[in-house]
Amino acid sequence: MFGRSIKLFSLFGFDVKIDISWLILAFLITWSLAEGLFPHYLKDLHPATYWWMGIFGAFGLFFSIVFHELSHSLVARHFGLPIKGITLFVFGGVAHMEEEPRSAKAEFLMAISGPGSSVALGLVLYALSSVGSMAAAPIAVTGVITYLAFINWILAAFNLLPAFPLDGGRVLRSALWKWKGNINWATRISSRIGTIFGFLLIAMGVIQFFSGNLIGGIWWFMIGMFLQNAARMSYQQLLTRQALAGETVRNLMIADPVTVSPALSVKDLVEDYIYRYHFKMFPVVAQGRLIGCISTRIVRQIPKEQWPVKTVGEIISECSKENTVEPDADVIKVLSLMNRSGNSRLMVIEEGRLVGLIALKDIMNFISIKLDLDQGVPH
Repeated sequence: MFGRSIKLFSLFGFDVKIDISWLILAFLITWSLAEGLFPHYLKDLHPATYWWMGIFGAFGLFFSIVFHELSHSLVARHFGLPIKGITLFVFGGVAHMEEEPRSAKAEFLMAISGPGSSVALGLVLYALSSVGSMAAAPIAVTGVITYLAFINWILAAFNLLPAFPLDGGRVLRSALWKWKGNINWATRISSRIGTIFGFLLIAMGVIQFFSGNLIGGIWWFMIGMFLQNAARMSYQQLLTRQALAGETVRNLMIADPVTVSPALSVKDLVEDYIYRYHFKMFPVVAQGRLIGCISTRIVRQIPKEQWPVKTVGEIISECSKENTVEPDADVIKVLSLMNRSGNSRLMVIEEGRLVGLIALKDIMNFISIKLDLDQGVPH
């Protein structure tokens, strides 16, 4: 879902990050506030004042979204669910849950806490705006605070749409889950409704676009595409977690991985290993112990005329922690590590010895087979 993200700060133990795409949103919001909304409602202010209002309005929206997602995270922590952090991206923000909620009650309270916090924050800001107006505070200040009050209510209202994985969709899933006692069925129905809402937003975007509202049409279209994709992915993630529940690396790893000797020449490494097995990284083993890693990235840095005389032992690098796992590690957490690091093959290390290798393609094959066998089997 996300591209590259930057950590900004930690709050109550949660890392708050922004996806690079949020910078686009921040600029668009600042521009639309400074050139559109504020000049329309608050006449005859200096142009520079409108731009300062736009900047503070964008910052206020940033903290409003963080406040919204932080509420989800704190409730999740109360129910014992691990949260990796909060990331803001072009369509809002998300609290990264490593597990699904363990009960319909936990799902409901986690979901409703976000819109509830936005409504409460909006009320506080509206009260501050009213007090500021009575105290004859500068209109630019009260104008920004009033905008932030209303934008928090809009944020709450949008998130309450019954379109999974929005908060309203999660509330719907909790109700269906409580009714039937089946999270798979509840997620499937909620995801389908989320997909339908996505189609409706796409259609609205197309109508807006051909009606002359180009920017609005593009935004509705993009939000609809995002919602549609997120709804499908959420259901697939649930099935993946269930398929891998209780599975450890030891159960899925290749127990006899391909390794290379430090005495091997770079030329033989390329011809007999890289070209043969098509792997970009190989573990280097001596007397049964892992001593380092050799990758195509390192090989590229060696002039070809030196390949016959250079040995692997001369150019190996230390294996990163993101390249290794323990045999008893949870496979779901291994998938998360692969996603973060971009490594599709991880070495399995036990007491300094290489005991196996686990690859993304093997995990995906296992999931595919298990889901195929489980088709039509009630859960």
